[in-house]
Amino acid sequence: MSALHVEVVGDGPPLVLLHGWAMHGGVFAPLVERLREHHRVHLVDLPGHGGSRDAALPLALDACVNAIAAQVPVAPWCGWSLGGLVALRAATTRPDAVPALMMLCASPRFVKSAPDASDPWRWGMSAEIFRDFADGLRCDYRGTLERFLALEAFGSNDARGELRALRAQLFARGEPAAHVLADGLDLLQTTDLRACLPTLAVPSLWIGGRRDRLVDPRALREASALAPGSRCEVLAHAGHAPFLTHADAIASLLRAFLADTAAAADLATGPAR
Repeated sequence: MSALHVEVVGDGPPLVLLHGWAMHGGVFAPLVERLREHHRVHLVDLPGHGGSRDAALPLALDACVNAIAAQVPVAPWCGWSLGGLVALRAATTRPDAVPALMMLCASPRFVKSAPDASDPWRWGMSAEIFRDFADGLRCDYRGTLERFLALEAFGSNDARGELRALRAQLFARGEPAAHVLADGLDLLQTTDLRACLPTLAVPSLWIGGRRDRLVDPRALREASALAPGSRCEVLAHAGHAPFLTHADAIASLLRAFLADTAAAADLATGPAR
C-alpha cells in the first residue's frame, strides 16, 4: 500500500489538514464540525499514522509532500505541529498546489540553537528533550506517548479536557508504528526551514497558543515576520492543541483567512472571460 489515507468531509472550496506527531486526522473532529459547511476538508493521515499505518512511504518531508499533493486537489494546507513542517515544505516547493498556508502551533524549527550558533533561534525546545522521548520510545512506548500528550495539554485553560481528548484519539485508528514515531521525532529535532521564509510565495497565517509549552508563540511571531504576506494570531488561553479547546476561534480565524486569500486571488486574476 503506497497511498495515504485521506478522509474527505464537507462541501465547498477544498482545504487540507495535517495532524501532529503520533496522531491522525481524526484529532481535528471539533474543528471539522465547524468547517464542513464551508469547506471540503481533506484529512490526511501521515505515513505510519492512523489509516496510513501500512503506507509504503517514509515519514520524510518531500515524500509526504509529493504523496499528499498527488491525492488532494489544489488547496490551502493547514498543518498542526509536525504537520506544519510538511505544510510549510509544500508551500515553499509546490506553490502551484498550495496557494495558501496555515501554521497551527507549528514552527519552521522546533529545537533552539546552541548559545554560540551563528544563526541563533531562541524559541525552540532543547534537543535533549527530543532525545529523551526517542530513548523513551524504546524503553516505555506507551508511557512516553502519555508524557508527550501531557506536555501538549499543559498550560491550556482546560488542560484536563484537552488531555482526555488527545488520549481518546491516540489509538482510535490503531497504534502508530514505533519506528515512524522515532522518525517523526528526528524530523522535529533536525528540520530547519527558516531559510525558505523570505521567499515564501503564498500568503500564510500563523496561529499559536500563549500557554503552549511545545511551540513558543514567539517562534510563530518571529517566523511570520520573515515571511511576506503573513500574519500571526496568538490565543491568550490556549495550549498546543487549540482546535480542541478553542475550536470556534480557530475555525473563525481559518475561515476569515481563507476568504481573504480567495478574494485576493480573484482580484489578481481579474474578471472571468
